[in-house]
Amino acid sequence: MTTQKLRYVVDRLRGLLRPPITVRAAPVAEAVFERDVAVTVRDGTVLRVNVFRPPGEGTHPAILCAHPYGKDNLPTPKRGGGFKVAMQYRLLRMPEPVSFSAWTSWEAPDPAHWVSRGYAVVNCDLRGCGTSEGVGDLLSPAESDDYHDLIEWAAAQPWCSGKVGLNGVSYLALSQYGAAATQPPSLAAICPWEGFTDPYRDLLFPGGVREDGFVKLWARGLKGARLAYDLREEQLRRPLRDAVWASRAPDLAKVRVPMLVCGSFSDNNLHSRGSIRAFEEVGSEQRWLYTHRGGKWCTYYSAGALAAQERFFDHFLKGVDNGMDSQPPVRLEVREDRETIHSVRHEESWPPAGVRWGELPLGADGRLGEEAPASGVVDFATAKGRARWRWRVPRDLELSGPMTLRLRVSIEGAEHANLFAGVEKWRDGRFVPFEGSYGFGLDRVTTGWLKLTRSDVHEVEVELGPSATFFRAGEEIRLVLGGRWMHPRNPITGQYPAAYEPSPGSTVRIHCGGEPAPRLLVPVIDSQAG
Repeated sequence: MTTQKLRYVVDRLRGLLRPPITVRAAPVAEAVFERDVAVTVRDGTVLRVNVFRPPGEGTHPAILCAHPYGKDNLPTPKRGGGFKVAMQYRLLRMPEPVSFSAWTSWEAPDPAHWVSRGYAVVNCDLRGCGTSEGVGDLLSPAESDDYHDLIEWAAAQPWCSGKVGLNGVSYLALSQYGAAATQPPSLAAICPWEGFTDPYRDLLFPGGVREDGFVKLWARGLKGARLAYDLREEQLRRPLRDAVWASRAPDLAKVRVPMLVCGSFSDNNLHSRGSIRAFEEVGSEQRWLYTHRGGKWCTYYSAGALAAQERFFDHFLKGVDNGMDSQPPVRLEVREDRETIHSVRHEESWPPAGVRWGELPLGADGRLGEEAPASGVVDFATAKGRARWRWRVPRDLELSGPMTLRLRVSIEGAEHANLFAGVEKWRDGRFVPFEGSYGFGLDRVTTGWLKLTRSDVHEVEVELGPSATFFRAGEEIRLVLGGRWMHPRNPITGQYPAAYEPSPGSTVRIHCGGEPAPRLLVPVIDSQAG
């Protein structure tokens, strides 16, 4: 085991035993906490919410979150002091310390933080979940209608100013799109902090390849809720993007309120693509994209991210003239490796306006980026084989944006095969790790998937997830292709809980040279090169 991986294993074991979580005692004397408040939605079903608000008679804007995880699943006191936190904080690696109050449920905004800044916080159990009545229909238009009614209920309360914003991570983010698309009159702004927008394309079948890891884990975690369907069973029963899956992708063009969306470069297995798609496709004229390559949860609760959320909500929920409306739309964080941030700057668009699409042809000799690539074929077995190409970066270079891999391929031995593509960074002969999904700290720069069907030689495109990376002269870009997921599934050393449908035993053949020559398209930012 390399020194790099050994240190990683030690860090993972330490996190399992003692996750770097600090839970502060709830400030009970500084806020009003109303538990299990009943909200009757349009069909007569009673949903229940927890309300946290500043004391006194004044009115305050409200920040809502709605989810299936149980609003009352809060940190619990331990004998001898301290708090017990959700098991997710042990199983999923936290690369940096995380701190919040004892009123904070999984992936939700911290009520103590927001109440101290003059906001009310409403944490909602969705239909069929927690203490709410009914049978839930996750990701459905009916769920969005419930959220619409929760928003309007909050706005009508005597403690509310009439302005409502939405905030939260993962499900608490993706549920915002559908609610906002119903255009509640009192909704003033949303902050979906990492949430996919199309369950079929982003989670269940990315690139047509069935996801077999997180889906199963998530479905098991929802067994305590009263739901209309089991996500894993529906995934197996509906392998095509039919009308049911399409109905669970919100109409982003109908989202018209101001939006601050977090699109991380460290969650390509789940939220990255959908979050950035939201920025690109919502109908909001006022929208901002906050990118990063850090850990999901430690970033959300960090001082920098909270400052960005506060500035956004202060402007649109309180009317504070803080320059938010003149801030460039994209916060771009460019990394050199897992720990090193090369630069943070603001851009007018995503991808950045100065991007130039460079082409790196694939040669049959394993070289990448040669002007006259070697012709021939490169084969690999889908069971355990790999194909690799290398390019030594000749000068300092920034690659910020999506990448696309264009190939000419054929399959032998099966009717279909799964293709996994990864772009890696190497320095002095050593793999350079980046932060990845589910707390995985040994990720590649970016990854893509595609299900291939048997035919004669045909052209395909593999979309690789968004990234922003700085390369120094002499470092290497390596392209890796395989027929199965290329990270180990060991929860200590691998990308837990990532897993994908296995390919049948077959051989994939990459045809190099000729026209059009296989190539990797990369987003070059010349103005930022050193």
